[in-house]
Amino acid sequence: MSTQNLKRCSWAGTDPLYIKYHDEEWGKTTHDDKVLFEFLVLESAQAGLSWITILRRREGYRKAFANFDVKKVAAFTNEDVERLMQDTGIIRNRLKILAAINNAQLFIKVQKEFGAFDKYLYSFMPDGKPIINHPESLIPASTSISDAISKDMKKRGFKFFGTTICYAYMQATGMVNDHLASCDFK
Repeated sequence: MSTQNLKRCSWAGTDPLYIKYHDEEWGKTTHDDKVLFEFLVLESAQAGLSWITILRRREGYRKAFANFDVKKVAAFTNEDVERLMQDTGIIRNRLKILAAINNAQLFIKVQKEFGAFDKYLYSFMPDGKPIINHPESLIPASTSISDAISKDMKKRGFKFFGTTICYAYMQATGMVNDHLASCDFK
């Protein structure tokens, strides 16, 4: 089926990478902890930047962060931090790199406590299910649920995961489906 004449959310624009992300990932529910960790790293790296900047470096992040193997990232050393600071395939921000390692360690703790990071996240969701919105126009930057998740994660020690980043994470992983009512990909 050709997707050429289908309507998309306006934010997808014309960049092929953005269009592919919009069509194939954004708003699609995943319960896979590996994917949830990948988006935790990517969304945290995005703080203060545009999402397309991170999407363009996604493969660089995949290589730099051990294919998003949470146990390997959690074990990264100071030498790994220095290696990553030289890696042009990622955003070379020391605080964000350290946050990815810190968040990996905390991700594993949450997995042990809840059985899966997914179970932790969905403990905040009404009836433990994704939210389907399909708004007419405006998509919020945060909600009371993203406030609650980011507040709890901050209390647990997670970094670069405020409510706006949290809500973008929820959209990226399909905890929330905010495809516009006019979008053919909802």
